[in-house]
Amino acid sequence: MDISIVIPLFNEADSLSELVSWIHKVLKENKLSGEIILIDDGSTDNSWEVISGMRNTYPDLRGIRFRRNFGKSAALHTGFQVVKGDIVITMDADLQDSPEEIPGFYKMMKEGDYDLISGWKKKRYDPLFTKNIPSKFYNFTVRIISGIKLHDFNCGIKAYKRRVVKSVEIYGDMHRYIPVLSKWAGFKKIGERVVQHQERKYGYTKFGMERFMRGPLDLLSVMFISKYGKRPMHLFGTLGTLMFIIGFAMAAILGINKIMAVRHNVLAPLVTSSAYFYIGLTSMIIGSFLFLSGFLGELISRSSADRNRYLIEEEF
Repeated sequence: MDISIVIPLFNEADSLSELVSWIHKVLKENKLSGEIILIDDGSTDNSWEVISGMRNTYPDLRGIRFRRNFGKSAALHTGFQVVKGDIVITMDADLQDSPEEIPGFYKMMKEGDYDLISGWKKKRYDPLFTKNIPSKFYNFTVRIISGIKLHDFNCGIKAYKRRVVKSVEIYGDMHRYIPVLSKWAGFKKIGERVVQHQERKYGYTKFGMERFMRGPLDLLSVMFISKYGKRPMHLFGTLGTLMFIIGFAMAAILGINKIMAVRHNVLAPLVTSSAYFYIGLTSMIIGSFLFLSGFLGELISRSSADRNRYLIEEEF
């Protein structure tokens, strides 16, 4: 099978028939074998009825329905577990991603031997202040922090090698950072392709203002997991050691001053009357807790069942 197309959806009943028909037409015209996987993320409209009704018309269609709305990341992760195509393409169900882009992504993946290609909606039809400008700022921030030179990390249409989606686990709202997670997993050949962004034809966007709060928090989680997920002691142990040394140095200086004052019969204030004593004591306590946190993190990491997954590139 050449292509698996994974489409998460939530309340997109109006666009599904047109979308599937369009995709099927593009695959047929370009002589590509493939499957279309629709993941109904707990829709409250008749999306599932529409999907079920297309089952006999399109034998290459597969539908998955969630009990409730779990989010786009959960839908993508579920779709990734069942794909069979050599190339996996994700796209949104609202018709803002054009199926006409599929052959271009497939050709670019094959010719360039990319691990991942992300779409870039260079010209957008989104609202300027509520989505366009915040999106540019978000992409700039992720680009600087991750070192991945992409213009549109959150573009719905992307192409992957099958082994990439089988190696990356996404949850929460981590679908925005699949390129970052892929790079962390060792898939570093990441490309970009300009795609046509179409105006929404049916319905309305399902993402509200809360994404501006979740996005930065998820980015911090991704960067922490990427750098220290397998070696938490390197972070917590280093911070704990530094805090303990600072606190111990303060306490030592106060102690030495007190001893010197006693030796020279000089009246010196009590050690506990100095603010530095309490700062030093607090620093040592915090340092000890940080070190213990790193130690516990190492124990958890070492006993994790997937600590050595996806290390092998090839074997025979």
